[in-house]
Amino acid sequence: MEEGLRELDATIDFASRKGERFYEAELYRLKGELTLQQFKVQGSTLTIRNPQSEAEACFLKAIEIAQKQQAKSLELRAVTSLARLWQQQGRTAEAHHLLSEIYGWFTEGFDTKDLQEAKALLDKLSQ
Repeated sequence: MEEGLRELDATIDFASRKGERFYEAELYRLKGELTLQQFKVQGSTLTIRNPQSEAEACFLKAIEIAQKQQAKSLELRAVTSLARLWQQQGRTAEAHHLLSEIYGWFTEGFDTKDLQEAKALLDKLSQ
């Protein structure tokens, strides 16, 4: 996971230098996910001071980038990741509100994995 985080940082840096921003939102989302996974595996020995805050910052950055690019599928992925984190933190109302906004934008493609995962999370957040 540490190697994955290093590679993501290098890729984000490379993409920034080259102006290649097509999957930038997804790179930040993946960085947030890996940050959380590393914390779960290593527990208290982790060198990241506050992995949940760092992951949240990555997800928010991913959402911001996706919105600027009008990339709704990438925005959905980032919002779903953030909503999962907020659910774990007990922020279910905020998570439900944010996820339901982006989910409601879609009018088709409900058989895709991303929309199915978002719907399943929305259902959990509604309970």
